[in-house]
Amino acid sequence: MRVIAFINQKGGVSKTTGVVNIGYGLHALNRKVLLLDMDPQAHLTYSLGIESHELENSTYSLLKGESPVSEVIVHRKGVDILPASLELSGAEIELSSMPGREVLLKESLAFLHSEYDYVLIDCPPSLGLLTLNALTAASEVYIPLLPEFLALRGVRKLMEVVEIVRKRLNPVIHITGVLISRFDNRKILHKEIVENVKSVFGKAVFETYIRENIAIAEAPSYGENIFEYKPNSNGAADYEALCLEIIKQEKS
Repeated sequence: MRVIAFINQKGGVSKTTGVVNIGYGLHALNRKVLLLDMDPQAHLTYSLGIESHELENSTYSLLKGESPVSEVIVHRKGVDILPASLELSGAEIELSSMPGREVLLKESLAFLHSEYDYVLIDCPPSLGLLTLNALTAASEVYIPLLPEFLALRGVRKLMEVVEIVRKRLNPVIHITGVLISRFDNRKILHKEIVENVKSVFGKAVFETYIRENIAIAEAPSYGENIFEYKPNSNGAADYEALCLEIIKQEKS
């Protein structure tokens, strides 16, 4: 089972969108997928048509030890979801004094190893306790980036945090993917920024870039992924190609 945390402390980098569409793209390629929402904003949960504010069980109750995974999972069109609730915003404070607070998520997911091929974790845009739990539970990190001038600002800090977690809490974790979204091949600036990103991350940068595509932005408002909403769009083609790249990593 590959447990992949999608992290970037900068918001609006297509992190949630990436988790949703990669999850359903992998499902279409016959992989068993679990999507896990660790963001108190619950954008992943809402974008899949799940009303976060109506949930009795969520990743919040999972971390608190009040609900087992089996009671939290929601099934959506072949993919399983561990949804977030707005209560998760208080978890940072509530769990701060709990012994072993960094491994709560890891312990909750421990028995799922035979159930899924992929667990994709949508992390909040911060490097607090919730993200730390995700990094401790994960074996891999994907970093979504936009081809913008400030794309690499703060990423070195993120890399430092991953390294600290690797040394102190989770020796197997490493950065295996950098995803470029909203790419426009006509813009010289975008190409230059991607080259800068490659100079930092090397082969970890996926060859497939997700092109700017309005359908990708529209799909969540209908509670759909890009493959449902506009299966013939550039967005669907790009995410399918990206998922094939991700599957190739299984053999490496």
